[in-house]
Amino acid sequence: MTEAVALAAGLGWASGFRLYAALLIAGLLQFAGWVQLPPALQLLAHPAVLGASGVMAVVEFMADKTPGVDSLWDAIHTFIRVPAGAILAYAAIADLDPAWALAAAIVGGTLAAGTHAAKAGTRAAINTSPEPFSNWGASLAEDVTVVGGAWLVWQYPLVFLGLLLLFVLFCIWWVPRVFRFVRAILRRVGGWLGFSPPAQRP
Repeated sequence: MTEAVALAAGLGWASGFRLYAALLIAGLLQFAGWVQLPPALQLLAHPAVLGASGVMAVVEFMADKTPGVDSLWDAIHTFIRVPAGAILAYAAIADLDPAWALAAAIVGGTLAAGTHAAKAGTRAAINTSPEPFSNWGASLAEDVTVVGGAWLVWQYPLVFLGLLLLFVLFCIWWVPRVFRFVRAILRRVGGWLGFSPPAQRP
């Protein structure tokens, strides 16, 4: 049960960072016979699914390394990562118990939303700097984090769940701050362009 919970949480969490890489990693591990995915997720190892997730993982890898394009990509994927995280988490526990699977979907979608918000907000803040190196560094750190998280999910699920709890606490602290910073930048840019914020009601 611990492994199934860690897998559900891990897929939800990773979907907010690198959805297609998460699909590809899980599918490749199943295809190679290194792990046994739950029945509802074994379709990820089908060659057609591997090919599609592989192509999209490469596209996402390139888009995420380009300042500005990464924020546009994140904006579009606001409507993809969160439901995908919920569906993957549900599928990870679907064969155990319907109630637990529904709970997993709720948590998985929430984790995907939190991870996505932290990632998108941080990258938007980083993109206010004209140099590309901080963007590349943040993107590569996300790549390594997802691969490392996948390794922990299957090797040390309890360790992963403990670190995930710390990450959730960090997001609760970090996301409001980074979005306040981004909002302040947008207001400043709006002032430069002649757009004034709406007057506050008395």
